[in-house]
Amino acid sequence: MSTKNSAFLSRTATLINLAQQRIQQAPRVVREGRVVRATGLVLEAVGMNLPVGAACQIYTPHAEQTWSDAEVVGFDNGLTYLMPLQPLSNIEPGAKIRVLDTQPEPLLSVLRSGQSSVPDNTPARALPVGHHLLGRVVDGTGQPLDEHGPFVGPVASLHSPPINPLQRPPIDEVLDVGIRAINGLLTVGRGQRMGLFAGSGVGKSVLLGMMARFTQADIVVVGLIGERGREVKEFIDQNLGPKGLKRSVVVAAPADVSPLLRLQAARYATRIAEYFRDSGHHVLLIMDSLTRYAMAQREIALALGEPPATKGYPPSVFNLLPALVERAGNSAVYTNEGSLTAFYTVLTEGDDQQDPIADAARAILDGHVVLSRALADSGHYPAINIEGSVSRVMAQIVPHRQLKQVQQFKHFISLYQRNHDLITVGAYVAGQDLQADEAIRLYPQLQRYLQQDMSEAISYNKAVQDLNLLFAREQQHAQ
Repeated sequence: MSTKNSAFLSRTATLINLAQQRIQQAPRVVREGRVVRATGLVLEAVGMNLPVGAACQIYTPHAEQTWSDAEVVGFDNGLTYLMPLQPLSNIEPGAKIRVLDTQPEPLLSVLRSGQSSVPDNTPARALPVGHHLLGRVVDGTGQPLDEHGPFVGPVASLHSPPINPLQRPPIDEVLDVGIRAINGLLTVGRGQRMGLFAGSGVGKSVLLGMMARFTQADIVVVGLIGERGREVKEFIDQNLGPKGLKRSVVVAAPADVSPLLRLQAARYATRIAEYFRDSGHHVLLIMDSLTRYAMAQREIALALGEPPATKGYPPSVFNLLPALVERAGNSAVYTNEGSLTAFYTVLTEGDDQQDPIADAARAILDGHVVLSRALADSGHYPAINIEGSVSRVMAQIVPHRQLKQVQQFKHFISLYQRNHDLITVGAYVAGQDLQADEAIRLYPQLQRYLQQDMSEAISYNKAVQDLNLLFAREQQHAQ
C-alpha cells in the first residue's frame, strides 16, 4: 500500500471517529405529548402515537419528583390514554409527557450473565432481580420500602416470553410445606400452582406465614397485593419472622396505591421468582391475593369504558388471570434443575365458592385449599376444609397406599358431617350403620390430625407416618 493511500485511510478513520463523537454528543430527539384531560383514574394525551403498555413520564414540577411515571393503557381517535403510577393531584393541564420505553422486552442476556451493571439498551422499566433482593422489601417499581439502601445487581423487564407447554417438565417430586394436613392429604409437588380459597378472618395470613417459614424451598417470594398497609409490616414481623425474611423477597403494593401499580407488583413478584427458578433454585411464590389483582384490572378496564360482564368484572380480567398464573410452574428454558411452586390466595366474598374470580381461578390452578369459617370460629387451626380441597397432581407423586388412606380419611369425615345434626340432638342410634359408627369413633383422631400449632413444622414423612398410624389403629380395632 502506498504512503498516499495510508494517509488517506488514516484521515478517513479520524473523520469517522469525530463524526461518531458528535453524534453521541448531539441532543436526542425526544417525542413529547401533553395532557388534555384528566378523568377519574385516566389521563388523556395528544401528540403521541404509542402502543399499549408503553412507559411514559409526566412533568409534575410541584411534586416531590419532577417527572411521574405512567403507562399507556389505551387509545382512541388520536387520543392516548395514560394511567399514572402516582396520584393525579400534582398533574396540571397541558403537562408535558415524554416517552421512556415503547417495547419492553425481557433482558435474557442480563439474566444469563448475571451482570451487576445495567447495559445501555436496558428498557426504562427494567427492575432489579437477583440475590441482592433477599431479605428486602420493595414496592411495585423496584424501589426499597425498607431502610437498607439502594440495589446494585442484575435487572430484567417485567415481561417474559410465554413458556412452551412442551418445555414444561412433569411434576414428579413432593414439596414439603411443613403443614401436616397439606403434606398428608393434599400433597403438593414442586412446580404446582395451588389456590388458597378463604374469606376474611379465617387464618389465611397465618397459614401463608407457616408455609413461608417451613416450606423446603431455597427462596421465597411474597407478593402482598392490594392488602391493607398495616398488614404488610404485620406479615413480615409476625408471620414471616426474621429467619423467614432472610431467604425471602417481599413485594408490597397496598390498597392505597394505584391499580396499575398493584398489577405491576404482581407481575414483578412473578418476575423475581422466574429469575431465581431459571437460575436453578427451588422457589416458592406466595401471592396474596389473586382477587385484588383482578380487582385492580377491573378498576382500569371500567375507567377505560370496557363493559362489565360477570358481577362487574370486564372480560379483560379473565384474560389476565391465566396470563399471570401460567408464568409460574417448572420450565426447562434455561435449566431443568429449578422449580417454581406458587400459592395464590383467592378471596371468597361472603364465603361464596362460586364467586367469578374463585371459579376462574379454580379452573386454571392445579388444585385448591379451602379454608372454612365454621372451623375457624370453633378454634380449629389451620381451618382447612378437607372435603372441599384437592391437589390435582397428588396421584402422580405419592404412593398408592397414601391415596387409599386419603380417600378413607375424607370418607369418614364426610360420613360424620352427614350425621352431625343427628349426633348433636342425640337422635343417632349406634349399630344401624357400621361405617358411620367407625366415623364417629375416629372423628376426634381425624380432627387432631388436621390441627397444628402455628409454631410447629411437620414434615411430609412425619405426616405420612401419622396417617399410617391412624389407620393401623383403625384396622386393629376392626379386627
